[in-house]
Amino acid sequence: MSESTRAVFLSYASQDEDAAARICAGLRAAGIEVWFDRSELRGGDAWDQKIRREIRDCALFVPIISRNTQARAEGYFRLEWHLADRRTQLRAKGRAFLVPICVDDTHDADAEVPDSFSAVQWTRLPGGDTPPAFAERIARLLSPDDAAPMSTQPPGHSTHADVGIPKAAGDSSRDVATKRRASSPIRAGAIIFAAALVGVLAYYVVDRSLLFRRAPLAPVAPATPVTMPAASQPAFSPPAHSVAVLPFLNMSGDPKQDYFSDGLSEELLNSLASIRDLHVAARTSSFSFRGKNTNIADIAHQLNVGAILEGSVRRDGTRLRITAQLINAITGYHLWSQTYDRNLHNVLALQAEIATAVTTALQATLLGGSTAAIEMGGTQNPQAFDAYLRGQGLPMVSKETMLAKIAAFDEAIRLDPHFAKAYAAKSEALGHYSGSYEPAATARKGQEQARELAEKAVALAPDLAEAHVVLAAQLDAGLLDFSKGLAEYERALALAPGDARVLRESALFLVRIGRTDTALANAERAVGLDPVNAQSHADLATVLLFAHHQREAIAAFNRTLSLDPNAIWATGLRGWAYLWLGEPEAARQSCDKPPASFISDTCIAIAFDKLHRTADARARVDAMQKSSGDSMAYQYAEVYAQWGDRQKALGWLATAYRLRDPGLAWLRIDSFLDPLRTEPQFQEIERKLNFPT
Repeated sequence: MSESTRAVFLSYASQDEDAAARICAGLRAAGIEVWFDRSELRGGDAWDQKIRREIRDCALFVPIISRNTQARAEGYFRLEWHLADRRTQLRAKGRAFLVPICVDDTHDADAEVPDSFSAVQWTRLPGGDTPPAFAERIARLLSPDDAAPMSTQPPGHSTHADVGIPKAAGDSSRDVATKRRASSPIRAGAIIFAAALVGVLAYYVVDRSLLFRRAPLAPVAPATPVTMPAASQPAFSPPAHSVAVLPFLNMSGDPKQDYFSDGLSEELLNSLASIRDLHVAARTSSFSFRGKNTNIADIAHQLNVGAILEGSVRRDGTRLRITAQLINAITGYHLWSQTYDRNLHNVLALQAEIATAVTTALQATLLGGSTAAIEMGGTQNPQAFDAYLRGQGLPMVSKETMLAKIAAFDEAIRLDPHFAKAYAAKSEALGHYSGSYEPAATARKGQEQARELAEKAVALAPDLAEAHVVLAAQLDAGLLDFSKGLAEYERALALAPGDARVLRESALFLVRIGRTDTALANAERAVGLDPVNAQSHADLATVLLFAHHQREAIAAFNRTLSLDPNAIWATGLRGWAYLWLGEPEAARQSCDKPPASFISDTCIAIAFDKLHRTADARARVDAMQKSSGDSMAYQYAEVYAQWGDRQKALGWLATAYRLRDPGLAWLRIDSFLDPLRTEPQFQEIERKLNFPT
């Protein structure tokens, strides 16, 4: 071996140098090459690079564990352990790489070590005394044909022959899955990065106008998770030039500034997503790891990306310091890192600069005009940008937060009347507010205002995909103008073919107009870009449901619930799938879970009737009418059609058309309305809706 590439790397705290020296001597006496540094001049760029190279190239990593290592939360050996842990997570399973040695009576169940160190049996060499049997075992592990088998030793048992052997499943000494630790200083800081991530349930509540008009929901009670089958987990095969952006750490010392670092991270993610050569994991999936002790390799595997971008933001007035680093998830090593000191006035240029550096590090070709695309629709006004990020950081879960969100975007627009992204954001918020909290008779006025805001955003930034998808949503479910909505979805897809949100929302639209194959392809790609977002799986399940793949839809709804047990729309729509399969009792069980929603109420009213529980069915509809009035006209039409009362069904459908109920967007493919399709009144309403072919 060359001087710079040793077979064994010894890592130890300075207090354990004597024990490490004895281990080194025992191994060298057996002809094994060892990296054993006794220099006290640790640290510095040159040293860091040398250490990284040695740990990258060594065949075995031997951490020496003792009370000394447990007493020190910091120390250079901790960096070495972190690098080895990262390399371990990225290695093929089954081959030994880690050989933890304990030189005193430290118990492995309580030791503060990386998870990968706890996943293999430790060898105990008191004081570093190294018997020949241990050196022989190391020599066998260095053989290219040697792979460590699974351990058959009882939990906690450790002998000299157990070197590097994975612990048996069920080892009570440490539950690795529930005691993860951070894998880098920045990730460790991210654990205390305390901005509250908006729950997927909030997305369901807010995005309701994309399905049907719904009544406000009660708070969600905890539910029992549904386990996702192992077979459903995708294989790790990251696309070329794929990256996930983790939420940057707020280093300002003020938790109230979390929205700024969070929003800046999202803006950078959107900047990267605007570059065609990059495959960027969607925001919800990337941000789902905030506050979790998940190592970089696990994140990369779950998101199926080849690189991770993480960093920190320190804000002092209008001054910013942003530190970013890009990590190769395949090798575990840094591709690029940089610290930027800028004025907030230049934040858009800074986003473009970071995005360019990332694409260069990923060896993607930065297409002409990409930098302009990154800065498109933004602002150079720092106060406007701050107001915009503040609005983006507010959850859409109540009337009060919705109004505060709209007010923040109003402020951003007042400060910069040319801020296209602020117009798009206000349009989306106002559209959801009108559909959620305005009476059915007056909601249209709010939807018209939302459309005008979206059109303003498009006029200011014609190539801004998010402006087109917001306009599409207002034209589609908001105003039932499906032909213009289709044109806007197509434009958004052309501008941002790798945007998970664009793919999801276009999929829901396309299945409604009968373009099932394209809808399924878009929904499946959105799941690939946003794999740990329950919304992505729910939208795929919804497309499958209305494409008449009910069994597949049920499986996809189950995956949704495994990611978010509180996804009440998933239990309701899963019940619809059971109804369409002719299984009313299974439908009732799926839908009859608190809190009630318009989806579950519709499901239960129909299921009760099919189970010959007529009184219960009518009581459910009476409760719906009492709480929601005409705002659920479309749902009453569905129920009465399934009950066989065509006249009442047609009457409620006429009311829904008069009120421009968003549920009408699903009329063309809604199986609940099949009993009405031969009726002239139904056919006239369908003709007036003018669905694209």
